[in-house]
Amino acid sequence: MGSGPVGIITGGLKGIGSACAVEFGHLGAKVALVARSLRGSEELVGRVGEAGGEAICISADVRDPDAHARVVRDVLDRWGRVDFLVANAGISDQSRIATGDPGHWRAVIETNLLGVIYAAHAVLPSMIEQGSGHVIIMSSVSGRESYVGEPVYIASKWGQVGFAHALRMELLDAGIKVTIVEPGLVDTPLTRDNPKIKPLLEECEPLTAEDVARAVVFAYEQPGRVVLSEIVMRPQLQQLPRL
Repeated sequence: MGSGPVGIITGGLKGIGSACAVEFGHLGAKVALVARSLRGSEELVGRVGEAGGEAICISADVRDPDAHARVVRDVLDRWGRVDFLVANAGISDQSRIATGDPGHWRAVIETNLLGVIYAAHAVLPSMIEQGSGHVIIMSSVSGRESYVGEPVYIASKWGQVGFAHALRMELLDAGIKVTIVEPGLVDTPLTRDNPKIKPLLEECEPLTAEDVARAVVFAYEQPGRVVLSEIVMRPQLQQLPRL
């Protein structure tokens, strides 16, 4: 394998995460793909290898800060550094506040928001020590716009956006970049398998996971003086959801 960057991708085995793994593979990257279930991991590891990279898969729950610390230790022991984090793991919720499930809301906030914070907390000491790194947070246009039908999911995504900008300012002098990526409707297993979201895929030509992955790697490849602090991307014909 080449001397490409080393990174961690949470939610790395499906959808946008797996597409990012392959896209970074074209850079010769070594990537640790983090997911609760490792089903299908061998096929993805093979595709990353075919692209020119190297991948390992680690089972971990992003809601557990100790799990993130273990992932980072594994990566440092294997490859000696962490150059990028793609904090991508997330779950959705379509409910109304009067009738929704508070237990699921907790899972949404802990996965989408605390999971990102815990991931950054785990990778930053090594990035600060080496004087370089890039934290890429996968949010959504739902972190920019409000509409009826996903209030807790929207709250988690707005939280991600605020956190990303605060983190970028915190790390200005540390040589570490922070990018927040906010895709609109993307055709992934998370959306295709959701009976409330699937009809929206038929109303416009949605983004693909590969579209988003190309944007992620484009941000990563910018010269040192440049940080793409925020990328908002959406299908050409997408309107706000009507859930």
